Amino acid sequence: MTRVTVTQTNFTAGELSPDLYGRADLRAYVNGAARLRNVFLHPTGGVSRRDGLRHVDGLAGRARLVTFEFNSEQSYLLVFTAWRMDVYLDGVRVFQTATPWDTWHLSQINWTQMADTLLVVHPETAPRRITRSSHTAWTLTPWSHPNDGHRYYEPYYRFAHPLISLTPSDVEGAVTLTASSPVFTAAHVGTRLLLRGQPVSITDYTSETEVGATIHTAVSTAAPTRDWVEQALSPAHGFARSVTFHKNRLVIGGSRDVPHHIWMSKVGDLFNFDTGEGLDDEALSFGLVSDQLNAIRWVFSASDLQVFTSGAEWTVGGSPLTPATVTATRQTRIGTVGPHSVPPRRVDGATLFVGATGQDVREYLYTDLEQAYQAADLALLARHLIRDPVDMDYDPVRRLLHLVLADGRLATMTNYRAEKVTAWTVQETDGAIHAVAEVGGTVYVAVERAGGVGLERFDPAMPLDAALPGHDDTPRDTWTGLDHLEGRSVRVLADGADAGPATVSGGAVTLPAPATDVVVGLPFAHEIAPLPPAVSGGRGGGPGTLVRLIRATLRLRDTAALWLDTGAGPSIQPFLRFGGHAVFDTPPTPLSGDLSIRALGWQRDALVPLWRVVQDAPLPCTVLSVTTEVKVTD
Repeated sequence: MTRVTVTQTNFTAGELSPDLYGRADLRAYVNGAARLRNVFLHPTGGVSRRDGLRHVDGLAGRARLVTFEFNSEQSYLLVFTAWRMDVYLDGVRVFQTATPWDTWHLSQINWTQMADTLLVVHPETAPRRITRSSHTAWTLTPWSHPNDGHRYYEPYYRFAHPLISLTPSDVEGAVTLTASSPVFTAAHVGTRLLLRGQPVSITDYTSETEVGATIHTAVSTAAPTRDWVEQALSPAHGFARSVTFHKNRLVIGGSRDVPHHIWMSKVGDLFNFDTGEGLDDEALSFGLVSDQLNAIRWVFSASDLQVFTSGAEWTVGGSPLTPATVTATRQTRIGTVGPHSVPPRRVDGATLFVGATGQDVREYLYTDLEQAYQAADLALLARHLIRDPVDMDYDPVRRLLHLVLADGRLATMTNYRAEKVTAWTVQETDGAIHAVAEVGGTVYVAVERAGGVGLERFDPAMPLDAALPGHDDTPRDTWTGLDHLEGRSVRVLADGADAGPATVSGGAVTLPAPATDVVVGLPFAHEIAPLPPAVSGGRGGGPGTLVRLIRATLRLRDTAALWLDTGAGPSIQPFLRFGGHAVFDTPPTPLSGDLSIRALGWQRDALVPLWRVVQDAPLPCTVLSVTTEVKVTD
C-alpha cells in the first residue's frame, strides 16, 4: 500500500463540471472543487460561507433592478415593477412614481445613464427620460427632440420599398396621401414623415394605401415621389431596442422593425439626429451589413462603440468618429443571449456578456497578438452551472460577477484576470432570485419567497436569508417586526450563538431564553466538496482502486463552526464547545489555524468525495487550504 499526502493550496478554479472528472492533468483540476454551494471564493484562493441576505422591503411583484450613480458618493437603486418605479437610497425608499412598463416589459428594457439622467428604452414603448433633481424629486418624461417649427430632428428611416411612391392631393395644408402599394396602418396616426424633405403629420387612417395628413411646409410639386422617409421610432414601427452615450453622442442601437440599424446624434446635442450635410459633428445613420441580419441587443461604450447582436459582436469606430470616417467591423460571431436583456459589464478593461447559447459567459477583449477582439469563454470549465441567465451585475469590491439564472439560483464568478483566477460557485436560497444590481459596493437582489417578492441585499453581518437584526438593552424573549416571514420556520442567532429554529406567528418569534441581540431569518446550507483524488497505487491505480482517507487537515480562518463529512455523515468538529446552557453561553470564539480530522474505512467509488464541509449553522466558516493523507492499494 502507498501513502500519499496531497495539499490543495487554493480553490481558484472554482467548481468544475463533472465532464472534467477524468482530467487530473489540468492545472484547474489541482485548484478546483466538485461542489461549491453558498460560498464566495476570494481572489486569494480561500472560500467562505456567503453573506446572508438582509430584508430591505417588500415589492409589488417581479422586478428589474437598475443602478443610478449620480456621483461617487450618491448612488441609488431604481426598482421597476408593474407600472411603477421605486427609488432607494442606502436601502431606504425615498421616492415612487408611475411608469409605462408592465411586468412583461421589464425583461427587455435597456438603459444608459449620464449625470442626473437615465434613459430607458423598450421596443414596444416610447422611450423615457428619468431625471433626478434631489433625493426625493424625480421626473419621468418622454424623449423630446429639438425642432424647427414642425420639423423635428429625430431619427428617420425608409421602411417602405424604394420603388413605392407617395402622391399628395395638394402641396400644402390638409391633404390626402396615396401610396402606390400598401404601407400604412392605423398606428401611423399621430406619426411624422418627411416628404421631399418637408415635415408631414399623419392625422387620419383610411386604408393601407391612403391616409389623411398635414403638410406643414409646402412641397415643390404634388406629383408622385419616392423621396419620403418615416419617423424611425413610432407606434407604427416600434421603438428603440438599446441605447448608450458614446463620444458625446447619444447612440440608439436598433428598433423593433429595424433591429440592425444604428443612429448617432450630433456631437454635444444629444437628442438631435439631423444628418444634415454630413459634417463632422452631425448625426449618423447606418446599418450593420453582413451575411446575417442580426438584431442588436446592446450598444456599449468603450474605447470603441461595442455592438452586441443576436449573432455577432461588432465595433464601431473612426478617428475621429464622423460620418466620413465611421466604420463598423464584425469581430466575433458568438451572439448575445435573448429575449431577456442581460446587460454586459465592464470588468478590468474587458466587457463580459452572456453568449447566445445561454450557457457561456464571454470576455470581449482586444488582444495585441491577434490585433482584433476575442471572446474567450469564462464558463467553459463550469458549463453545468450556467443555464439561461436573465440578469447580471458585477461587485468590484469582492471581484464577484453575479449571474441570475432562470431557475432562481445565482451563479457567482470570482474574476481576477491578472492572476488568472476564474472560479464559479452557486448561491441558493429558500426562494427564487429574479434580478440583481450592485449599488455603491452593496449587491441587491429581488427574491420571490412563498408567493411574495422582496428586496434583499447581501450583508456580511447577516448569517441568514430574508434576515432582520434586533437589539434591546434589556434582554427579552419575544421579537417582532417579522411580518415578511409570517408562518415560516426560521433560524435564530441570539447573542452571537445559534439558538436553533423557531416559527414566526403574528410577525413575532419567541425564544426559549431572553437575549439582547438577535438575527432572525431563513437558514441556508453551504457546501465544499473536493474533486476525486488524483492518486494511484504502485501498479498504476485506475478505476476500482481502493482509497482510504487517513487524515484531513483544513486550514481555517475566523471559523466559528465546522461540520465535516468523511463518509459517515456530517458531524460537528470538537473545536466548538459550549457550556451547560449551550444556546445562551458565550458565543463561540472563531478559529484561525489548522484543524485535523482522522477518518476510517476504504472507499472504492472515486466519485464520492473523501471529505466535504456541509452545514447550515448561521456562523462564519472560511477554508483556506486542505491537506489530505490517503492510503492507496498497490
